[in-house]
This record gives sequence, structure tokens and C-alpha cells, in this order.
Amino acid sequence: MDIRQLRYFIAIVEEQKISAAAERLHISQPPLSQHLKAMEQELDAKLIERNGRFFEVTEAGKTLYKYALQMTQLMEEAQAEVKEIGNGGSGILKIGVNTLSVSKLSDVLQQFKQLYPNVTYKIQQNESAYLCRLVRERHVELAFIRLPLELEDFSVVHLYTEPFYFITSQKQFPLHEEISLIDIQQESLILPSTEGLGLHYLIWEAFSRQQIQPNIISECSDITLLLKLVEANFGTAIVPESVLKQHHLNNIYTYKIDSSSLASSVGLIWLKNHYLSKTAQNFVELFKKQGLQ
Repeated sequence: MDIRQLRYFIAIVEEQKISAAAERLHISQPPLSQHLKAMEQELDAKLIERNGRFFEVTEAGKTLYKYALQMTQLMEEAQAEVKEIGNGGSGILKIGVNTLSVSKLSDVLQQFKQLYPNVTYKIQQNESAYLCRLVRERHVELAFIRLPLELEDFSVVHLYTEPFYFITSQKQFPLHEEISLIDIQQESLILPSTEGLGLHYLIWEAFSRQQIQPNIISECSDITLLLKLVEANFGTAIVPESVLKQHHLNNIYTYKIDSSSLASSVGLIWLKNHYLSKTAQNFVELFKKQGLQ
């Protein structure tokens, strides 16, 4: 078997019809059928069970499909690495960004654009756990995420640890004084994000560590709306410092929460033991030079 035959087999499995696979590959149907037959003879195993117009993949076929995907991906990565031995002055920079963007990311991207004007960009925003999945599946190369997460598969550059703030439309504590979670356990809280994800999990976990039952009245994944609700005295909220830097707050008081009670680390990750494009390497180096780690 060669890499071409593996690509043929991938198309056959995914299209579930020889004719559809042939159309996808832009070849005629008879040669594709012959390749499939030759692979079955070489491996001495039935790969496809034909059932009328469609067919089912055998257990042997499923195993070959799994390895075919890995081998074609490695081949593509090898080709990309060989072609990109140079300065990474072109290509696509694929980045995942946590729902609450990294402070100063836009400034670094602007600098990177000036250094590498021929690079194009693909930037996806989502929750940290989902961004890890996008990196594993190679949809993006780099991702800015909030810790802690299981990161055994990733290389990690720690950027900074971010404090959280309690925000309210009412002046309740002396300004510039740090407060604890115990101080706000009776407040009517609106939690950012949704249950089980991102900031929601971090805040709940912080209360749980101190065996405090918070008074949660709402969840809101739209940060702009959350701030407006706080401003209208619908409730109070806990948000990371980056929210305060990115939004103009009217009629809202902010109180820093003791970092021993609640804080969040931000990191830049990429997949271990896989090729990282020269373009992505250049971006990581620029980020480090800016002193943001």
C-alpha cells in the first residue's frame, strides 16, 4: 500500500459509496474499486461488506481507517514542515482564544502583522476546554486558555495570573480594600459563563473549597449584558480583571477579591510532539519578547 491508496480508502469509508468516493477524488469508479480489491488482497482481510448501493466497514476496515488517518496526517505535517523551512513569512496563523480575550492580544497581533504582512489569520473564540479539543484535532495550532485544565498533551507557556473582582452598583465596602468570598456569600450573584464551563466552574470551585454556599440568581454568558444587569442593580457579579480593562463601566463599584480565595492563570498552549508551523513559532517568540509570560 502507498499513501495514495490510504487516501482512497479514507474517501471510500467517509462517503460510504464507491461512486461518491470516486467523484470526491476526481477519478473514475473502476480504478477505485480495483485499488480497494488490491488492498484487501495485500492485507488478506475483508475491508468492506457490500450491501446493495451502500456498504459497511468491517472491523479490519475500521482499524485500517484509524491508521490511515494518522499516516496521512503525518505525511501532510511532514510536507508542511519541509515547505516551511524558512522564516515563516507566509501561511496561516490559527489561534484559539478564551471567551474573555487575553489582555493586549490585539496589540501583539498588530505587531506580528507589521513583521509578517503576508500571514493570514484564523481566530476562534470559545471556552478553554473546547479550545483544547480544537488544538488536539489540529483545527488551531495555538490557544489562549484559562487554567487549571488537564494539559498532559500540551506544551504550556504561563502568561500571567489574573485576579477577580466583585462588581456591584452599590457602594458596600471601603474602596481599594480586598474582600473575601465570605464577605459576599449573601449577595445576589450573576455568574459569567454557564454551568460546568470556564469561569462558572472556577468561581463555583472557589466557593466550594471554602465550603460556602453562594446566592446565585442568574447565569449570563454575554459579558456586555451581564455588566448592564449589574449597572441596573439586577444583581452583582464576579469577573476577572480583563473584563474591567476591556469594558467601560458606568455606575459600577469594583472590589478586588483576595487572590488566595480566587484567581485564574492564563496560558498559551500547543500540542506536544507535533509539528508547530514556523509562523506559529514566530508568534510564540514575539509573545514571549513582549514580557507577557
